[in-house]
Amino acid sequence: MSAPIGLPNDPPADEALAIEFGLEPEEYAHALEVLGRTPTYAELGVISVMWSEHCSYKSSRVHLARLPTEGPQVVQGPGENAGAVDIGDGFCAVFKMESHNHPSFIEPYQGAATGVGGILRDVFTMGARPIANLNSLRFGRPNHPRTRELVHGVVAGIGGYGNCIGVPTVGGEVQFDASYDGNILVNAFTVGIAKSDGLFFGTASGLGNAVMYVGARTGRDGIHGATMASASFEGETEQKLPTVQVGDPFMEKLLLECCLEIFSKDCLEGIQDMGAAGLTSSSVEMAARAGNGIELDLDAIPRRTKALTPYEMLLSESQERMLLVAKEGREQEVIDACVKWDLEVAIVGRVTDTGRFVCKATPGHDPLDDTPTAKDPQVVVDLPIPLLADEAPKYDRPQKQPDPRTLATGRMTAVGTTEHITDDPGKMLVQIMGSPNVGSRRWIYRQYDHVVRDGTVVGPGEGDAAVIRAFCEDGEKTIEKFLAIAVDCNGRHVLLDPFHGAAMAVAECARNLVCVGAKPLGTTDCLNFGNPEKPETMWRFARAIDGLAAACSALDVPVVSGNVSLYNETDGKPILPTPSVALVGLLESPEHRLTMAFREEGDVIAHLGKLGEGQLGGSELLMQLHGHVSGEAQQIDLAAERKLQDAMRALAKAQLLRSAHDLSEGGLGGALAESCITGAIGATVKLPDGLTPADARLFGEEPSRIVVSFEPDARAEVERICTEHGVPFTGLGVVGGDRLTVDGVLEVPVAELAEAHRTALDEIVGAD
Repeated sequence: MSAPIGLPNDPPADEALAIEFGLEPEEYAHALEVLGRTPTYAELGVISVMWSEHCSYKSSRVHLARLPTEGPQVVQGPGENAGAVDIGDGFCAVFKMESHNHPSFIEPYQGAATGVGGILRDVFTMGARPIANLNSLRFGRPNHPRTRELVHGVVAGIGGYGNCIGVPTVGGEVQFDASYDGNILVNAFTVGIAKSDGLFFGTASGLGNAVMYVGARTGRDGIHGATMASASFEGETEQKLPTVQVGDPFMEKLLLECCLEIFSKDCLEGIQDMGAAGLTSSSVEMAARAGNGIELDLDAIPRRTKALTPYEMLLSESQERMLLVAKEGREQEVIDACVKWDLEVAIVGRVTDTGRFVCKATPGHDPLDDTPTAKDPQVVVDLPIPLLADEAPKYDRPQKQPDPRTLATGRMTAVGTTEHITDDPGKMLVQIMGSPNVGSRRWIYRQYDHVVRDGTVVGPGEGDAAVIRAFCEDGEKTIEKFLAIAVDCNGRHVLLDPFHGAAMAVAECARNLVCVGAKPLGTTDCLNFGNPEKPETMWRFARAIDGLAAACSALDVPVVSGNVSLYNETDGKPILPTPSVALVGLLESPEHRLTMAFREEGDVIAHLGKLGEGQLGGSELLMQLHGHVSGEAQQIDLAAERKLQDAMRALAKAQLLRSAHDLSEGGLGGALAESCITGAIGATVKLPDGLTPADARLFGEEPSRIVVSFEPDARAEVERICTEHGVPFTGLGVVGGDRLTVDGVLEVPVAELAEAHRTALDEIVGAD
């Protein structure tokens, strides 16, 4: 085969252009050495996106290998479009979380919408029908000039896409911090259901098999989106608008139903979403997994924009597109399904045994021209697949522990038990419940359709996790499964101690699942950090990986999928390290489900787990007092956490509890207030004596603790189960009245707490 040609109007491929495309000089030199020639303009574009941080994980692969990814419940681990865990009766839950941070900051509506669309495709590409979405969002200071615009745009984008395609958005989390002023985070999660023996994979198998393009036509939106997502923001961002994709949820709905119909025919060897780096990454990754090559005819690519060049077609990230490899002789079945669902379909290539990524195009050919030139395809790209995939650069970057003096922390010393840290603990509780990081998210989730498809059992704002009824169709019968899903991370704790902070994120997420009665099964993550070329960032990243690994192993929730998002900083200022995690769990019976609301007068309130000692590091209380992350780092005992979660599951299974709520932001005071608010009823409790101020113990955020309520007659059995599992049990008080009273500390009307909680986001979003 002759050497690839460049097109007449292509810029020259040289080191300066390579650097503009995001490559390092030594990386460009390595490419020249391997190729033995100068790449064409299109080839340089292909290399740059495949070697971008977003696609190659070149700074993180060495560390990700330490995560636990195996277990008897794992059906599919990392490396595919999504992961899967067994949920019994031959079915599995398929799920993943992905970031769309930079696009959402540049254009919040489309950035967030296409993030949802992309994660939906990752799941249904595996052969699963999506049943629920979650999101994990981070915004800057509530009073930052762009925060209101960004919140409105992101929430509208998530709701607009999810609502239109008919997949419920059932929960999520939102936090605000100055570190996200110039770099918000939008992490999207989807879970779907599939038969365990019917999963589809992104492999280009079968020499000579047809490679088929299905879905929307190709335009210029999103070109070099993967490269943009692999760089820090510097100065103005408006010029990056062309790198943001534009979504069409109605097209995605057609694509979803069409793909599920094609799957039912069993006529595919492989399928891959055209996500980051579009046609290039989908082709290369499918070929690499199969150990094959792939040859594309770019003249055949369906397009909606005139005069697209090979470079543009290969790098476009136009949405709602799939790349399929049909089984031999089965192409017409794919075509027929696409015609039925009114989707574009074209045979655009073949699987080869060359181990190379080869693309052909006719110079100047444009099928959208009134008089297109005759086809005479020439080779414009000819690159070895390994160079773009497994042999892409991989770095073990230098690490350096940050100087503790660079953190805005201060040691909180113990004082007399009769003293208070705050002048008015009751007023402080109201303030915390009205904080944007603790208050109600109703303004957000009321814009999401969280009941479509009739599967939502515990919805947003009701419990620590969402509970979804999954209708698993097996022949002519339907089996109902009940899944619990949650997402969590507190970047303040990760900043103070990356190992324990990341471990606490996994533990809290799993604790959320057991608090609604589920057994946690598996984890996906979205690891959002700053510039990996800074040794302090890489130290935090590596320590966070070890914390995630330790917690996932201790709690038996292996990581089955995930995403890394680096370079989240603006003008050299990084975000809080934010390793968001989402977990999926299974309820044995819907009768085991619990919510956080206190329910009946006279019910006993108890604290499960070791009582807090008033450790305030990273707490919302100190944030309210000092305006920045402060205090000594919290630590977690993972063995104690496992015992607590096992006991909680046993209590839920025995149906002894009226409510359960884990302790996180706002500590014990926040948990009690939320249970009162949700149940519209008061409570009277008394804190046991301690060596630190009562309000420190009330607002401390030490992990591995749960507040439960139950009928008085159930107390002996609840205590017995806790003792059996080695979990401390402490009676706190009773449900009743219209006030939350903490003896000797505070007394606040539930209505006052509820009003502060309800209006927490009003000032940000401009609600009436």
